Amino acid sequence: MPRPRAAAVVLMAALLSVLTSGCAGGSTPTGGDRPAVSLAGSDHLGGAPVYVAQERGLWSAEGIEAAVTTQPTGRDALNAVLGGQAQLGVVGDLPAVTAALGGRDLRIVADLSRFSDWRLLTRTDRQITGFAALKGRKVGVPQGTNVEYALSRMLASAQLTAADVTVVNLAPNQVTPALARGDIDAGVTFPSFYDAARTTLGERYAELPFTGYTARTLLIAGPKATEESTTAVLRTLQRAQRAIGEDPAGARQALVAQSKGALQAGYVDTYQPRYTYGATLSPELLAQLEEEAAWAKAAQNLPGTADRTALLRYLNPGPLTAADAAAVTVR
Repeated sequence: MPRPRAAAVVLMAALLSVLTSGCAGGSTPTGGDRPAVSLAGSDHLGGAPVYVAQERGLWSAEGIEAAVTTQPTGRDALNAVLGGQAQLGVVGDLPAVTAALGGRDLRIVADLSRFSDWRLLTRTDRQITGFAALKGRKVGVPQGTNVEYALSRMLASAQLTAADVTVVNLAPNQVTPALARGDIDAGVTFPSFYDAARTTLGERYAELPFTGYTARTLLIAGPKATEESTTAVLRTLQRAQRAIGEDPAGARQALVAQSKGALQAGYVDTYQPRYTYGATLSPELLAQLEEEAAWAKAAQNLPGTADRTALLRYLNPGPLTAADAAAVTVR
């Protein structure tokens, strides 16, 4: 007959076994028995509903616990999803397109926001007064992001292509220093770096506005995301979206707080109102993805099929339909 202490050890081991097996697979339960959902974000303004939901603790209303991390670019957020470090990701349209062309395991579940207020950054001494003047110049850009596609549209507006310029691959925060040193003649980067360029270059600062490309911030799901948790995330983001509309000033304060010093209040106050929010899956989104896929295949020699039917397979309307059927108009 086992001794009392030995029996207690056996019982404890059995209980630990049951608890361990109950936590294996799927979303990890939290202390409050709410499933944990991991989400990799990037652009704070494009993904504003995510950060407002985080700052105001909106996730619990849908019975989930979200772990949100912020990556330097949408490309990095995409890699976090593809690498299994996150179930969901907030990414730009171009990274999602290139991943689809590469046959990667992801699904686009919503178009969260749209932005069209781009700038080509340059210097007065470079005398670039129009996009046609970029021919033969060095242009810095973070390749693999939707900023690179913005540059392609700028060039196309002057009947130019990337072959007409020298494209220099730079991190988003490297464009301004490269301009200041004179390593490049012009650059395109994320709007959060516009003010830094203006401050750094001072009287030498010049810019060309461009509205010919609408960047879309997408919510993508990786193989570890479940339909149920993705729907709960979308319902939460719609709640945050309403909060942005009802209290814009409060939402901007939440974004500054969630950025942990990465964003200044002046920048958020100026640029956040220029974004259009609303989780949708529309024919316009699919048409734009098709255009970008055709460009990516030609410019980057990517594999895969760029037609509408092939790209449609990378859209998963199920979670958004469950959250708000009227928001899904693509067929």
